[in-house]
Amino acid sequence: MTEQTEQTEQTEQTEQTEQPLDLLYSETEDDLRAAVRALLADRAGHQTLLGRIETDSPYVPGLWKSLAADIGAAGLLVPEKLGGQGASHREAAVVLEELGRAVTPLPYLTSAVVATETLLALAGESDETAALLADLASGRTVAVLAVPLSTAPDADAATGPSASGVADATAADVFLVPRADGLYAVPAGEATVEPRTPLDLTRPLATVTTGAGSGTRLAGPEASRAAVRRGLLSGAGLLASEQLGLAEWCLEETVRYTRERHQFNRPVGSFQALKHRMAQLWLDLVGARAAARAAADALATGSADAPLTVAVAQAYCSKVAVRAAEECVQLHGGIGMTWEHPAHLALKRAKSDQIALGSAGRHQDAIAALVGLAPPV
Repeated sequence: MTEQTEQTEQTEQTEQTEQPLDLLYSETEDDLRAAVRALLADRAGHQTLLGRIETDSPYVPGLWKSLAADIGAAGLLVPEKLGGQGASHREAAVVLEELGRAVTPLPYLTSAVVATETLLALAGESDETAALLADLASGRTVAVLAVPLSTAPDADAATGPSASGVADATAADVFLVPRADGLYAVPAGEATVEPRTPLDLTRPLATVTTGAGSGTRLAGPEASRAAVRRGLLSGAGLLASEQLGLAEWCLEETVRYTRERHQFNRPVGSFQALKHRMAQLWLDLVGARAAARAAADALATGSADAPLTVAVAQAYCSKVAVRAAEECVQLHGGIGMTWEHPAHLALKRAKSDQIALGSAGRHQDAIAALVGLAPPV
């Protein structure tokens, strides 16, 4: 066999094993989007949220059951043999796009993605893990990884007796607590949860304190670190889809408003300067959609490039979401600054997401490390 023939065969084998990224939405994903959007429009419109964000709980009663159990969204990442839907990160990303559009206060990212993926990495470790996964997939139980919302996938997530800034802790039935000697499942009744006042009132934060000997040990230190990293990586990758959905709503709402609002007897959206700003934002959204879909697809296929694809998506999408929300507030003029308009909900969620699961700068550093790009001297 000649050297050229060997190289040709190696190239063909590589092409067969490496699947190109699929950034398009399937018919199943479109149907799922329609179902989730209809549910949120009916049960959790912006006016409903505005009436709840300053109460003890922003969560709409019964909404989690409708989304998680009735639609089956909580079990999308869980294989059928473990009681889930057997879908993938692509479908979960669609759900998060819709939750981002509506700025919905639900523990979907924290429970159905981060906690679920953490447990999936330990699926063969114990019967307790399998049982907990089945409960999460059915929507009967909400689990939260007891680490600060700002924790990046490559960070050391082991916590001491308490962790501050834990998202959706007030909705949790069980906490997954990473300690130096492994990962523990701690019932919410055995933990102390102290709510904090967050910038984004639709994603409650709290300080969670657990006793040193509380809970059931699910895995040892090494397996625990790998599982938590998998959970946080999936969370960061699919957070980009939430940011995408939020940015899309901001642009659509801004375009709608500037068509209807008139000054000097013409729509303000017809002014050249505003056209350019919205056109640039549309271009940013095209890039954000590609980055978010690439991250979801890489996670779904188990690509070796998933850490890099996720880092790229977060470094880009977090900035686009903030810019879209800022433009939405500003181009709405005076009404955009009021408490009655939902633009501030989008801006606060975008700013909160900007530092969630690693800041853009942290992900840019990760990109540099993954591709071997040395920092400037």
